[in-house]
Amino acid sequence: MIDKTIFQDKKAAYYTLGCKLNFAETSTLGRHLSEVGIRKAVSGEKADICIVNTCSVTELADKKCRQAIRRIKKQHPDSFMIVIGCYAQLKPQEVSNIDGVDLVLGADQKMNVVDHLLNISREDSESRIAVSSIHSVKEFVPSCSSDDRTRHFLKVQDGCDYYCSYCTIPFARGRSRNGKIEDLVRMAEKAGEEGGKEIVLTGVNIGDFGKITGDSFFDLIRELDKVKTIERFRISSIEPNLLTDKIIRFVAGSERFAPHFHIPLQSGSDDVLKLMRRKYDTALFRSKIEKIRQYMPEAFIGVDTIVGVRGETDVYFEDARQFLESLPFSQLHVFTYSERPGTLALKIDHVVTSKEKQDRSKILLEMSDRKTNEFYLSQLHTKHKVLFEHTRKGSKMYGYTENYVKVETDYNSRWVNRVMDVELGDFNSDKTALQLQSVDLV
Repeated sequence: MIDKTIFQDKKAAYYTLGCKLNFAETSTLGRHLSEVGIRKAVSGEKADICIVNTCSVTELADKKCRQAIRRIKKQHPDSFMIVIGCYAQLKPQEVSNIDGVDLVLGADQKMNVVDHLLNISREDSESRIAVSSIHSVKEFVPSCSSDDRTRHFLKVQDGCDYYCSYCTIPFARGRSRNGKIEDLVRMAEKAGEEGGKEIVLTGVNIGDFGKITGDSFFDLIRELDKVKTIERFRISSIEPNLLTDKIIRFVAGSERFAPHFHIPLQSGSDDVLKLMRRKYDTALFRSKIEKIRQYMPEAFIGVDTIVGVRGETDVYFEDARQFLESLPFSQLHVFTYSERPGTLALKIDHVVTSKEKQDRSKILLEMSDRKTNEFYLSQLHTKHKVLFEHTRKGSKMYGYTENYVKVETDYNSRWVNRVMDVELGDFNSDKTALQLQSVDLV
């Protein structure tokens, strides 16, 4: 039992960069600190402890992390600064050298913040960097975010065994591992009991769920679908080779799983996919999109792609562009390739210039805007369920339908975190959302 008087009157501030998985982990850390008497600092307060959960997916992400750490230290000059996350695991010494950083925790230590704070209170100067080899990280720590968000993020899986040529995530997150289905179901039930309406299933490679427990991602979603306290679940990014037809058919007939898919393609060129060491080709990817459209014509389909990887010639990019143009997706998430130390991609000869990367990114972003607009047009005057969020912009509030159409209406505090039966109207003024035609409470 920890003596809470040790942390009496202590306040902590939390900052998260990167993926939804990081948000879930930060929220869990916040609960751990709250349990020992460290409360969350409110806006305007000076925190005693700052925890920064970092991302390192690109060089730009590293830069943003460094900038954030320096900015946060200026805001809380007397705070004890703890840095965790992928950047901390991959480059602990670099992070430790940033002015203001007091403690760097790796993947196997980030959930042990309270223990480290206790050690530090005993003037243990050896705990400045606590980062182990990622190969020694085998434990799975479940997390579920709930901080000031309408939707929750439930971490169901961590790590990746794929080792794509451009990616450092396996070196930052370790091998694929997951939680027990019964434990994750209980966490979902608790989130619902606490008022949560929507849960997004998160992980590094969630379709790989079951590696250490002997079950499958399908087994997981089948059990979660029985959780009556949650209005709906969303599946975050899932690899196309792991998105089985069985999963697609299940979502189509599910009471709670939303018709919303986020699928990483990374390149529409089979030649580039081979260079990337991906585990599928464009034919398989197309078959998954067509299967979704067959069973769920109104489903939202988001697709990830990377431009400018080593080896992406003009011909290969044009192949990728034409393939993407032919797909009935709803939105394209375009990432610019960033070289990462230690990756196999560095051995590929052809290097794409910064100007070429910018030009290619612009082409695909314009395609995405057009495809999204077409998808929204197809949803005009259709009926859906909308979950409205607490965030407001001026006099407006926003929510999302089950198929991820953004909806705008006049702010009404009674509608926050409520599911409404609505009929969608026309576009709002800047064409970023659809307005309400009519609404009824569920």
